[in-house]
Amino acid sequence: MDSTITSASQALAAGNPLDAMNLVALRDDAPALALRGIAMAQIGDLVRAKSLLRDAVRAFGPQDRVAQARCIVAETEIALATRDLGWSAKRLDAARKTLETHHDHANAALARHIELRRQLLLGKLDHVEQTLSEIDTTPYPPALKASHELVIASTRIRRLQTQSARQALVRAARYARQSGIPGLMAEIEDAALVLNTPAARLITSGRERLVLLEEVEALLASRSLVIDACRYDVRLGDTTISLARRPLLFTLIRILSEAWPNDISRDMLIEQAFRTKYADDTHRVRLRVEIGRLRKLLKELLDIEATPRGFVLLPGQAQEVAVLARPIEERHGSLLALLADGQAWSSSALAAALGASQRTVQRTLDTLVTTGKVQSFGHGRTRRWLLPSIPTFTTTLLLPTPLPGD
Repeated sequence: MDSTITSASQALAAGNPLDAMNLVALRDDAPALALRGIAMAQIGDLVRAKSLLRDAVRAFGPQDRVAQARCIVAETEIALATRDLGWSAKRLDAARKTLETHHDHANAALARHIELRRQLLLGKLDHVEQTLSEIDTTPYPPALKASHELVIASTRIRRLQTQSARQALVRAARYARQSGIPGLMAEIEDAALVLNTPAARLITSGRERLVLLEEVEALLASRSLVIDACRYDVRLGDTTISLARRPLLFTLIRILSEAWPNDISRDMLIEQAFRTKYADDTHRVRLRVEIGRLRKLLKELLDIEATPRGFVLLPGQAQEVAVLARPIEERHGSLLALLADGQAWSSSALAAALGASQRTVQRTLDTLVTTGKVQSFGHGRTRRWLLPSIPTFTTTLLLPTPLPGD
């Protein structure tokens, strides 16, 4: 390796992309292309960075497999940053194995963590946690240790294990400071904000307030009967009954829960659940039928009793009834929760993370664009979607991830 390439590499490792660019800006050989690509990525021009790295992969050729593998890892990291999750896992894994074979353990570990972060975005927490438990970070440099702790913190946040998440973030911040990379320190500070930002609205006995993830964790561990309007289920202790496929029944139990400990009139239930102000005998019969179905489904957790004017919820062994509502009532909350990370997503990546078809996601995005809730840029395969502004609450509870007890 010549001295110019060595100096540029050292500048990149120290987080000085402009110095690295000044050294190799006029060169088109393979090492220079790779360094220019990484520098452009650090500057923020990810499209140009990806193009340069692809050129570098071709320029290195099969005779320099290690350099090729490093470029593939860097290119994949850019794809992750641009929320283009459709890369070949086999190609990245092959690059990782090449790096391990040639004792480049730092870049091999980076490749593994890039794949872990993709799995995290796709909601595959079991796989991520299993892989994390098998990794020994002792030989890692501080930047990689910080990334490792950041992945741990993200899984704990998704699992609503907030104390464990805070501890991981403290370790991540310490390693990030040791690395001296400003971008990494900023990423960890952003991740920590999730724990200090309202995640939901808690409605109990007619009172409503915003709550943090920590309070949500405590609520789910308590003896309260929780009507979870983020996941459309009813919880008490370790028992969870989903009503995600019974929207009318969920609407009824939510109305009864918000009125608890008081009863609510039949006319009010009909108006809010059936969306009509003109209740007749047909509506009253239907209400009686639906309440009967609700009693049968939730008999393990609660009872619903008829009163002279309507119905009242009896929470059984629960100490209180709490409704956990979304920070904003939005039909497409899960999709908006993914976009709330501030990154520009492709529609295919959104479809993969939500477990929905790309056509369905595309239609939803088009609808959200017409209402101004989502913006897009680019065309065709390069089109990306993002929120016009980052919300002032965390959307962790809206992400498609199982909570404790699910």
